[in-house]
Amino acid sequence: MSSQDSGSAGGLTLQRGGEEVLLVKVSDRFTTQLTSPDAITSLQAVLEPLAVRPVGRGQLAEWTIAPQRLEACLAQARTQPTVQFASHVYQLVASPHTLIYLTDQITVQFTPHLSRTQGTAIAESVGLAEVRALSGIPNTFVYCVTAQATENPIKIANRLMARSEVLTAEPNVVIETAGLYRPQDALYTQQWHLNATRSSDVKADADISVEQAWDITRGSRSIVVAVSDDGFDLAHPDLQGRGKIVAPQDLKSRDAVPLPMDTEDNHGTSCAGLAIGEENQSGIVGVAPGCSFMPIRTTGFLDDESIEGIFRWAMEKGAAVISCSWAPATINFSLSLAQRNILTQAATQGRGGK
Repeated sequence: MSSQDSGSAGGLTLQRGGEEVLLVKVSDRFTTQLTSPDAITSLQAVLEPLAVRPVGRGQLAEWTIAPQRLEACLAQARTQPTVQFASHVYQLVASPHTLIYLTDQITVQFTPHLSRTQGTAIAESVGLAEVRALSGIPNTFVYCVTAQATENPIKIANRLMARSEVLTAEPNVVIETAGLYRPQDALYTQQWHLNATRSSDVKADADISVEQAWDITRGSRSIVVAVSDDGFDLAHPDLQGRGKIVAPQDLKSRDAVPLPMDTEDNHGTSCAGLAIGEENQSGIVGVAPGCSFMPIRTTGFLDDESIEGIFRWAMEKGAAVISCSWAPATINFSLSLAQRNILTQAATQGRGGK
């Protein structure tokens, strides 16, 4: 038996692709890595699980246990000679249906000038043994967790990341595959621009392939989308949500309440919904439902000061995206020097210059 999972019932941070992902334990299951697939039968007799199934390439077994028995059964599994490794199962806080299964491997990239001997010493100090060098990335190695380890692979990786000699430390985790993400909002099947394959009125695949993008991200509140338009129904359910609305501004009324003033002022609400409509199992859903929303009501007229007001407000308040679904009431009307200047500033200095 190798690693002991000493994590608390609270969150645990997984280092993944240069980002930090928050995990929590699943209350009714754990995994084991066995000496052979045949060992699962004898272990079933010992643990008496509610269910058991293979995970990954078959190297792991997932055990479903009544929550009140979980910790005792996990401790018992770790004492069995056929169990090489045992760990809690975790789930993503941001996506609870996504389960994370730990293996006994960690990939570590050291700084370029660290010798292999020095790297080995660092790895051994936290209970790791080298499996192989990772081809294609200098000074990078795959390690396995040994019986000398006192923490689970996630905690070991986080401990290594705190060292100046380590550039990256990532545990090898198993995630079950799934079909492309589809929201449950009631009108989603009618949003042909997002999901053309489910409509008989438009050409198949005429959508923007958003479901493939959603498997990567659906946005986050840290990404602010500014929409400047004729006013916004801020009480609309698809524009609601904790942390959804940030830094609202009405440049026409000169206050922080950019609501529609006339019955014709519905363009802004529609455009905002298209961009960031909240995923709430009702109505529509936007392209980036997880993003926050900065509503900016325009004056209805375009001059240097009004254009500067829109973009300067968005820049100063942290907008990452600025949406402007309007134009001068003419086919061709060139931007002034001042307008070009503020647009250039937004492009080069917005998002902290990124």
